[in-house]
Amino acid sequence: MKRGWVFEHDNDPKHTARATKEWLRKKHFKALEWPSQSPDLNPIENLWRELKVRVAQRQPQNITALEEICMEEWAKIPAT
Repeated sequence: MKRGWVFEHDNDPKHTARATKEWLRKKHFKALEWPSQSPDLNPIENLWRELKVRVAQRQPQNITALEEICMEEWAKIPAT
């Protein structure tokens, strides 16, 4: 990753895990603390929800189908 990147963390367990913190420290990344579960501050969270709903409706039966469906449904979400 390019220098100057900042990761935002919302206190989700995967963000606060010891392994995550250690990886960020070793890579010299800065972490921006963010309020928990705050989609109003992070618009991408709304897109993740939309993708989750679309994928669930298609009911993938295996990991390969899940990956394909995720890519297909992501491509269908309008950019504007």
